[in-house]
Amino acid sequence: MSNPVQLRRAVASSFLGSVIEYYDFLLYATASAVVFGKVFFSNLDPLAATVASLGTFATGYLARPIGGVVFGHFGDRLGRKRMLVLTMVLMGVASFLIGVLPTYEQAGVLAPIALVLLRLVQGVAVGGEWGGAVLMSAEHATARRGLWASFTNAGAPFGMVLSTGALSGTAAVLGNDAFLAWGWRIPFLISIVLLAIGLFVRTRVEETPVFSAAVKEPVSRTPLMDVLRGHPRTLLLGIGVGLAAFVAQGTLTTFLIAYGVQAGFERQIVLNGLTLSSALAVLGILGWSALSDRIGRRPVVITGALIMAVFAFALFPMVDSGSAVLLTVALVLGQSVIHPLMYGPLAALYTELFSTRSRYTGASLGYQLAGLGAGLAPVIFAQIQAAGARSGGGGTLVVSSVIAACCLLAVACTLALKETSRGDLAAETAPGVTGAPKTTISS
Repeated sequence: MSNPVQLRRAVASSFLGSVIEYYDFLLYATASAVVFGKVFFSNLDPLAATVASLGTFATGYLARPIGGVVFGHFGDRLGRKRMLVLTMVLMGVASFLIGVLPTYEQAGVLAPIALVLLRLVQGVAVGGEWGGAVLMSAEHATARRGLWASFTNAGAPFGMVLSTGALSGTAAVLGNDAFLAWGWRIPFLISIVLLAIGLFVRTRVEETPVFSAAVKEPVSRTPLMDVLRGHPRTLLLGIGVGLAAFVAQGTLTTFLIAYGVQAGFERQIVLNGLTLSSALAVLGILGWSALSDRIGRRPVVITGALIMAVFAFALFPMVDSGSAVLLTVALVLGQSVIHPLMYGPLAALYTELFSTRSRYTGASLGYQLAGLGAGLAPVIFAQIQAAGARSGGGGTLVVSSVIAACCLLAVACTLALKETSRGDLAAETAPGVTGAPKTTISS
């Protein structure tokens, strides 16, 4: 049975760790939309620079499945806690180094190359962080698993609040010229302070009782192969469930920033709307996840996906209206109310899809592969928009159709999975797997 003190520490550690990781990761997202095109791609025209900048943003998402596999492997063999300390150090150091990078004018092509490499390190780190953080909360919990696990997911929008607030505050204090010249570096440099705080909290949490009990048995040499050979259908369905949430997330938190500025809004107005919606999203994630403990994961996720499929066609007309109020309403509805329906329960759902000795690997891999949608969507949508601008057509209608299609895929995949919320994580067979084979083990 879990210790209530350790449960509270685990949840606090997971939330704070997620806040710090996503502060760093999403700080880059905001900066890629409003700063990096001018700083690291100043040799390109504005639209091409935006696409290139968002491309470097996407590399972090491409690296996340690698982080999930690597840290998942050792997390399933050695424990969740050790990996979480290492991922936090990697993220904090990489973000600090981004803050001291030379610009394109100072170092030429080496500057964007170094930026991409550090972004890859960020991606590997956050890819390993999420699975371990979720498991620390879920495997310490004996009840209300959806709520406790969702604190990790709630850390993402709160990290966005801190990152956009840091960039906005720095720009407001220094002015636009000084901000673009050097002020954008300050939020990245702050990462080293957040790292120290996060490590202090994280080291006070014990290993989960579920893993501690399982580790007494022989250990699997290849958790990844256990997942790929034993549960390929579960993994693919999990990816399909999460893809829509990430495509919507990338649209609302990254693509819409650049789109809103190009539509004529001042950058600060867009960032203010994003900050407000991100803060409210914390409540949405926790609230809908708690509801999933009562009525199940599937009804909550399916409802969110269906509503988002419709909302996708209203999103861009609301922005194109030119009204700052409608822009803010669009962001709040999308990110704070609808998206959390799909996103909040994913923390518990992915945890419940796999058995203990391959859970870190399976949950991380499924989540991070689905997460590619958040990294690739802004780049693809920017290219669709550029193509639409050249042809004189409406690129946003295509974007909305892609979002809606991903949502319908999520509905189909969720229906294909069994309900997982009532299962026991300590059981040999994972709650979400029907007739799953035993985990392959070796001494």
